[in-house]
Amino acid sequence: MTTGQLGGLLCQHDLIILEGCDGVGKTTLAEELSARHGYMIVHAARTPDGTDLFAKYSAVLERPGPLVLDRSFPSELVYGPLDHGRSRLTLVDVLRLAATAADRGGILVHLTGQPDVIAARLQVRDGHAPSVQRIRVLTAAYARVVSSLANQIPVITIDTTTAAG
Repeated sequence: MTTGQLGGLLCQHDLIILEGCDGVGKTTLAEELSARHGYMIVHAARTPDGTDLFAKYSAVLERPGPLVLDRSFPSELVYGPLDHGRSRLTLVDVLRLAATAADRGGILVHLTGQPDVIAARLQVRDGHAPSVQRIRVLTAAYARVVSSLANQIPVITIDTTTAAG
């Protein structure tokens, strides 16, 4: 499926949540959806400790108009435990946010790929990359988190490292 075909499929949704580790193409896809279909991009960076993340993401989900979230609340269940020893959102919080997103007409797009290809992309883009093993851990964690959300929100998983991705 080309990115144009994917964009045509996704633009049926008022809210698109793009998830996956660095280097899988979230920002590229978000920018294409914005340029071709008028989505406003909301990029989530790590929020300082002490911030009420549930309230923060609830407010994002309440924004009017077509939105594409370039990383969002599911990432807290991936990076929180791996990088900080804990998630600042519970699974119940994330399930509630996913249900809210679905009620708004949202879809979760899980972008993934081969760890060695992702590492090579990051090396070219940033001049450095985490180890292939680290990327393997991240992609496996995303697969688990996305699987846990599939009953709350429609999910599409796309391998962006294949010729068809």
